[in-house]
Amino acid sequence: MVGRKKKPKICDKGSNEEDRISQLHEEDRISQLPEPLISEILCHLSTKDAVRTSVLSTRWRNFWRWVPGLDLDPYAFSDFDAYVSFVEKFFDSHRESWIRKLRLSFGYFRHGMCDLTSWIDAVTRRRIQHLNVTCFPDDELQIPPSLYTCETLVHLRLYGAILCNAEFFYLPCLKIMHLQHNKYPNETTLQKLISGSPVLEDLTISRSWNGDDKANVLQVCSHTLKRIKVYEGTQVVIDAPLLQCLSATVSSTKNFQIINVGSSAKLDIGFPSFRTTYSSMIPDILTDISRVRELVINNAIVWKEIFQYSKSGPVLQFHDLSRLNVEFSKSNLEMLPMLLESCPKLESFVLELVKNRFMRGKKEKEPKVMFATVPQCLVSSLKFVELKRSISGYEGEIELIRYLLKNSTILKKLRLDLYYSKKAMCNFLKELVAMPRCSSTCEVLVL
Repeated sequence: MVGRKKKPKICDKGSNEEDRISQLHEEDRISQLPEPLISEILCHLSTKDAVRTSVLSTRWRNFWRWVPGLDLDPYAFSDFDAYVSFVEKFFDSHRESWIRKLRLSFGYFRHGMCDLTSWIDAVTRRRIQHLNVTCFPDDELQIPPSLYTCETLVHLRLYGAILCNAEFFYLPCLKIMHLQHNKYPNETTLQKLISGSPVLEDLTISRSWNGDDKANVLQVCSHTLKRIKVYEGTQVVIDAPLLQCLSATVSSTKNFQIINVGSSAKLDIGFPSFRTTYSSMIPDILTDISRVRELVINNAIVWKEIFQYSKSGPVLQFHDLSRLNVEFSKSNLEMLPMLLESCPKLESFVLELVKNRFMRGKKEKEPKVMFATVPQCLVSSLKFVELKRSISGYEGEIELIRYLLKNSTILKKLRLDLYYSKKAMCNFLKELVAMPRCSSTCEVLVL
């Protein structure tokens, strides 16, 4: 017997549409947020992405216009005039409101005029907090004096701009200042900019492309600075008693003088790779690095010449050094025992084996790392060691690891970032497991 077919259920179209709309409203929780909160969310997007939200619904059509920030890429526009027009309309729509963030970039395609002075004046009046302006060598765009007395600015980044001469500088809220490849009318402009920022904590300085800025000497005197980055070419004198980290690239230590830094400061010194000798710089280097707690010198030639220099005098000692990061080529590993013996309070040691750039295809000799005694740091202070190898295998690697495990009394972690083939890795791990360890709490990590 054939059963009767069930009649299809008749649905109410209007009811279904209402349910669908209701469901969409339930899923779109962002649209239900208060407008100030939506504006805050959009502020964390680029302006291009914020504008895209205008197609979501009629309610979202104008949200992006009230975002207190402008983050623009000029290449997103058909031409420079369209870019300028958009920026000016943005400022016009924010006549009465405040602007928190402004990022402007001027690309190589610029063939029009813009009034950067009026734009900077506009945002300083509207309580700007974050300002990022990127120019290019031919732009010749000048930063107006109004910026130097902005009472709300917290983060300033200027790249490739021209700073004007001003009598008065006062930025009471500025904590981060990155000045890269800019031009300065004189040395005092930079000094006033730093000294006029009473809460400055983070400073980055590098010179212009052609070196024709007039700031040949940089005097950094601040009782609030915690981090400084200085790039090659600038003569620097640093007096910052609270400094925690100094990163510098220098071509001559005659152009680099540390008067005062924090007692636990980290010093990261870079040297130009084209030099083959640094002997003339060594006395000044030793004066600057002898007081720091954390040191990074990723240049084996510098270390070699430091120890060569110390042979003519008393044994080199870094009495306060607790953290050390070095790069050695295989042929320079013979310095390792002397280096560890010079750091009696060393707690953390990172050693990276790199290719000797001066060998030019020649085979590098395999050094014999000979420890006549056990350095003091292995007995009393060394807690962390990391060995990294970015070159082909080193024959003495197993013996070096064995020595560290056997003699490091309080070692807590040995991290090994090494490359082996699958078969060689199995053999290496077997040897590693069988190695005696002086510290019963030492954890060995193989990456």
